[in-house]
Amino acid sequence: MENTLGQIAPLAQKDKGPAYVSVVHEVFRSDQPTVAADIRLIVETVLQDNVVVGRQVLSELAKCLGEGAIKNAELRKEIVQDTLTAVQPRLVSYEEQVNALRFILADTLESGEEWSEAARVLMGISLDAGQRSDEEKLRVYVRIVRLLLEEEDSVQAETYYNRAASLAHTTNDKELLLGFKLSQARIHDYSRRFLEAAMKYHELSWVAEIDEEERKQMLSAAVTCAVLAPAGPNRSRVLAALCRDERTSELPTFNILTKMFLDRILRSAEVHEFEGTLKPHQLAKIALSSSDQLASADDDVNDPSASKRTGPSTVLDRAVMEHNLLASSKIYNNITFRGLGALLDVTPGAAETMARRMIEQGRLKGTIDQVEKLIWFDVSGEEDDAQGKAGGLGDVEQVTEDTGAPFTKRWDMQIRKTAANVESIVQHLTEKGLVNENMENGSE
Repeated sequence: MENTLGQIAPLAQKDKGPAYVSVVHEVFRSDQPTVAADIRLIVETVLQDNVVVGRQVLSELAKCLGEGAIKNAELRKEIVQDTLTAVQPRLVSYEEQVNALRFILADTLESGEEWSEAARVLMGISLDAGQRSDEEKLRVYVRIVRLLLEEEDSVQAETYYNRAASLAHTTNDKELLLGFKLSQARIHDYSRRFLEAAMKYHELSWVAEIDEEERKQMLSAAVTCAVLAPAGPNRSRVLAALCRDERTSELPTFNILTKMFLDRILRSAEVHEFEGTLKPHQLAKIALSSSDQLASADDDVNDPSASKRTGPSTVLDRAVMEHNLLASSKIYNNITFRGLGALLDVTPGAAETMARRMIEQGRLKGTIDQVEKLIWFDVSGEEDDAQGKAGGLGDVEQVTEDTGAPFTKRWDMQIRKTAANVESIVQHLTEKGLVNENMENGSE
């Protein structure tokens, strides 16, 4: 090889480029064990020559590698890495050729599932070289985000996602936009913004261009994220949308989805079964704040029956506790701190802290009586209003006697509804001739 390159050296500058390119083709065709060493020697030689010749040879080298001149992935990776190392001191002069080689190396690493290495190679690409369009830059950013998320590096992935977000409006390529939206959903998922992730996953599960199996996976991811989302009205709307989607009935997580939607208390066996379907980042440990620890430490430690847990330990743990707290508000008018702690398997102080935070954030309606150690849930007729509007009647004004007690109001309303239902049934039976006048008048 040294003799061949020595014969090229005396040639005129215009002839050197084609001569070196011809040698590169011969090396690739030879299929010898010394291919990597020969290419390295060619690259080192042309880099000491004219820049124009160097660019011509490196461009042809990248073209050949990109077209599959070297089938062996490890050999191809070695050749590209050696070339990039040799060119590094003269990077400014060969920026466009280096970028082409980096794309080839990233493809090779990605095919070998070396996600983080492939992402780092793409990060080193100068996207301003060669006057790249915004769409090309967006494509690279989305690819970097996808590779980083494969390694669950959500922090760095979010940095490149933000760059992609500023360019998303510049393209109409459906495939690229779908890749961006999927990256957005996964970023929300890994960042524990489960409510936003659930909505994005559910939206993508309806896209016809996506493969049926992948759409099913996205629907499953939407259900998982909805279950892990903070309990409250916003999550209830997402759960309702998922329950109306008849495709969810085929998912293994359908049972826990319906229980959450219907505000039923979840049992430990159901939670444990669901836990087996979660990914590592969805089982992340959470730390209690110093104020929460202090609030939990104020409880009576002499009660052997009280739980010693001072709060949720994982993301799933917190989601289930908040759900069970919200579900208990549909069952009870009020509950003691100790009773709620027993229900949630935490200390009374921790139960109070969780209820207080949910009330502050508007996710739970109620008040806390710290003197009596009671939590009063607000049961002021929201369900009645919803039922009245569901029939298309709009807002119906109902004048009721103010007895001054919420329990009396609720009891009176139940009696009124029952009496109205009985009257309706009797009227229907009378019209059918199934009730005679004597029975209607109370006679035998």
